[in-house]
Amino acid sequence: MIENIYNKIQNLEDAMEYMTDNMTLMCSGFGGVGTPPLLCDEIRKKNVKNITLISNDAGFPNVGVGPLVCNGHVKQMITTHIGSNPFAGKLMNEGKMDVEFIPQGTFCEQIRAGGVGLGGILVDSGIDTIIGEGKKTVMVNKVEYMIAPALRAKVGIIYAKKADPFGNLVYNKTARGNNPLIAMACDFTIVQVEEIVPLGSLNPEEIVTPGVFVDMIVTGKGGEWTWVWQQEK
Repeated sequence: MIENIYNKIQNLEDAMEYMTDNMTLMCSGFGGVGTPPLLCDEIRKKNVKNITLISNDAGFPNVGVGPLVCNGHVKQMITTHIGSNPFAGKLMNEGKMDVEFIPQGTFCEQIRAGGVGLGGILVDSGIDTIIGEGKKTVMVNKVEYMIAPALRAKVGIIYAKKADPFGNLVYNKTARGNNPLIAMACDFTIVQVEEIVPLGSLNPEEIVTPGVFVDMIVTGKGGEWTWVWQQEK
């Protein structure tokens, strides 16, 4: 429990209290860039099971969310692609992990909708493909659109370059990715940051995610993992 909203800095053990079996987890990152490595590694160490993971992709086997996927922590993925992680495709084809594919632009907009309180969005991308199978459609100005429901999660884990104790965030170039959207679309948002600066020291014009969307802050750059996934022999 964060008692002081002006100081949300906690340790990894506190963050892991929110990671439970059968949870819906939203994780930022694009091929691992912008993914919080320490938080992902701690989830693996805690052996959280049956996660429904909402993430742009499946990372690489030992980068991003890849180790969580490869080690069987994820029962379902809602994602845009898994091609960079061959073990994700293997798990999907063997029926060990359910995968729902969403076009990347639609995926981001569904998360944004979840963050701003919309029930969903109307799209026509993929309406005549397997993406549209079983989806409801509506006619607007004589054009057929598919209803894509908003995406939300119980917990979101994101990554930023700088934060002040309130949780105002600054990102590093393309590592920003969909971090700001995920921060808005989760019941509880935990950010891993490289650097914490004093309250009031950030230029308001460089703050991308206001601290009102951040519930907990942990520190650490993460670095390279020193372990490997458990590959079947």
